[in-house]
Amino acid sequence: MKTINKISFQDIESIPQLIKDFLNQKIEGFEENIFSLDNFKKQIHLKQNSFTLSQRNILSDNLKKQLGNLKLSGKQKENLENLRLPNTFTITTGHQLNLFSGPVFFVYKILQTIKTCTYLKENFPDFNFVPVYWMASEDHDFAEINHFKTENSYYEINEKSGGAVGRIEVSDTFFISEFENEFKDFVFGTELILMLKEAYKIGNTLTEAIKILVNRLFSEFGLLILDGDAKEFKNVIKETFKDELLNFSLYKNSKEKVDFLTGKYGKVQVNPREINLFYLSETRDRIDFDGQKYIIVDKSIQFTEEEILNELENFPEKFSPNALMRPVYQETILPNLAYIGGNAEIMYWLELKDYFTKINIPFPILIPRNSMLFLKEKTLNKIEKLNLNIEDFFQNFTTIINAKVLDNNEILNLLEEKENILINQFYELKIIAETTEKSFENMVKAEEVRQLKSFKRMKKRLLHAEKIKQNELLERLENLFLDVHPSKNWQERIYNFSVFFADHGYSWLETCLEEMEIVESKLIILAI
Repeated sequence: MKTINKISFQDIESIPQLIKDFLNQKIEGFEENIFSLDNFKKQIHLKQNSFTLSQRNILSDNLKKQLGNLKLSGKQKENLENLRLPNTFTITTGHQLNLFSGPVFFVYKILQTIKTCTYLKENFPDFNFVPVYWMASEDHDFAEINHFKTENSYYEINEKSGGAVGRIEVSDTFFISEFENEFKDFVFGTELILMLKEAYKIGNTLTEAIKILVNRLFSEFGLLILDGDAKEFKNVIKETFKDELLNFSLYKNSKEKVDFLTGKYGKVQVNPREINLFYLSETRDRIDFDGQKYIIVDKSIQFTEEEILNELENFPEKFSPNALMRPVYQETILPNLAYIGGNAEIMYWLELKDYFTKINIPFPILIPRNSMLFLKEKTLNKIEKLNLNIEDFFQNFTTIINAKVLDNNEILNLLEEKENILINQFYELKIIAETTEKSFENMVKAEEVRQLKSFKRMKKRLLHAEKIKQNELLERLENLFLDVHPSKNWQERIYNFSVFFADHGYSWLETCLEEMEIVESKLIILAI
């Protein structure tokens, strides 16, 4: 495996402008929340002064309990104990409990979290930095997480859903035998099959399954795995939840940022609700307020103000943060400095800056995660033979195809030559026309538009004709695009990590870690 290129997010057309502006410090108020050693130095000071010894002990004790049934590495045990110390901080990423980890970027974001901790330790040797994976165990959209894809197959489980997905128990293991048939003959196929069988044993919850899998892959790196669906952690954030129920604080204190981002970028990633909490029973349902009572949406459950506050006091585990409240929950229970997430995640974090200020919690440094792409040598050779660059596949590829089809086309060259002559002729005519009556000047301008439209139609028709004539080239270009973008999407959003692990095993993880960028957000392209 070798690195072919590293493309900055600034040079990729599909990266949202909001992310580019954030990274370029073009959004006022977030200058101290982008990646820099100076910003980390400030963040260490802020978090050190705001995170108590009591919070540290609660975190370490309960993480130790959550991880108690796993075989922990020496580094994990050390990190658990270090969390009690005032000079220890976390770097966090989070993700859904996708079946067998889902798309491969799940692995990339965890590796970036691990490498960021190593980088910070090198630059701040007097402090400890612990990588944390936050499991989205309280999500309730099972259809989003119940499958994964390889190059040749689609795997899915069917379980009863509607509540917190982490609580769902595995009963359907048919997908494992299918997976075994696909991977049994690969070099590291047996390892993958054992991973799958160990994690998705009948009776395991999906939380337990992902915990087992992630620990198998990353324990040696010291990664700690946290489940927020826990009474002990919910106890820590009860006052914030109470404020949310009574005062709609997140909604009110994020409104200015939401309005600003909507005005400048057209929309926000997640619109805050008046109450950004769910109620957990056998299902997970939104909490609403009708002016008099608190209503559990889609259920026949209602609370008076006194009743819901008693429920929160006695059963905090029944209250679940939504997408916007989850960052607040995370930063409340962790001595966290930075969050590493996908572009969509970073965009909804940006809405929350003022709310964090209101509740007196330091807003973290935000790091858009890196992307990775593994291409076969034969794919890279095809790209080279067609005189294309890998960067072309991350621009508007329709434009690239059209340019390739019309490359050195004699008719197009002639059309453009005649079109330029026409533009020059009308330029001269318009100068003279300005000296006469206005209606004649307008007629000259209208005629110019009409004749130039004819050239536009001819070029469009020429492109259509050349695409028919060069059908073979067109097919090669389209197939090549699908080699780079399976299912017309980024590779990392389609394939599961097993596609790469099957041939290369843990050395593939080491390569990803070694090539991962830390200071800048980039797309890293490697030959495999």
